[in-house]
Amino acid sequence: MQTVSAGSARIPALGFGVFRMSDAEVEQVVPAALEAGFTHFDTAQIYGNEAALGRALQAAGARRDQLFLTTKVWVDNYSPERFAASVAESLDKLKVDQVDLLLLHWPGDKVAIADQIDLLNAVQAAGHARHIGVSNQNIAQLRESVARSAAPIVTNQIEMHPYLDQRAMAQAAAAAGVSLTAYFAMADGAVPRDPLLRAIGETHGKSAAQVALRWLIQQGFVVLSKTAKPERVAENFAVFDFVLSDTDMAAIGGLARPDGRLVSPAGLAPAWDA
Repeated sequence: MQTVSAGSARIPALGFGVFRMSDAEVEQVVPAALEAGFTHFDTAQIYGNEAALGRALQAAGARRDQLFLTTKVWVDNYSPERFAASVAESLDKLKVDQVDLLLLHWPGDKVAIADQIDLLNAVQAAGHARHIGVSNQNIAQLRESVARSAAPIVTNQIEMHPYLDQRAMAQAAAAAGVSLTAYFAMADGAVPRDPLLRAIGETHGKSAAQVALRWLIQQGFVVLSKTAKPERVAENFAVFDFVLSDTDMAAIGGLARPDGRLVSPAGLAPAWDA
């Protein structure tokens, strides 16, 4: 598996996300994901399926030393009274002593970034997370997080797909030594239907979805794929056996539009960079 480096972290470039999956779906699809070659699994406290993922990985006999597990702390737990306890609960559900990557899920508008980072550092120093990072931060927040944190901030997990221009964030993250992890790569179903992506895919014998995943990976990002259907898992993993041309890459980047952002919940999302 190709990896993305940030600080001392080596993050598998392609991950399997379980957002909006029921326990039953997680337990059904995880064995197929492991069989396809996935080792990087991404969940979150708010998804409500950490325990299902832990059960599924254990039942499948997955070796802990061959897995890269990510979870995220929900905003309601950004307090000294709740943060560490919520992480301990996540570890118990996942059936592990520590996660490989622990993220702040959203910046929110109630707790200062500095205080969030201090809480994150404390659980990392206690040995509950090998690496730490953030999600859904804008450039100013990411720079503040990096400056504040005693441990390296190894990633900012953000919405990334062909319809959203994230070049400014990519430049800022690279300058700060932070990787980017892409979620919502299918743009809520728009990617598989896109005529340009389908046409490019035909030239490589690939689907539009595979083209979009490859486009992100080829830029050096970590990418989260997702499917609840076991029969589709292998397709999501088969993105390392072809290369998009410079012309392909530029054409896909040209799909970005001003209204391309799809995820921006009030009270959770920051003021996005222009």
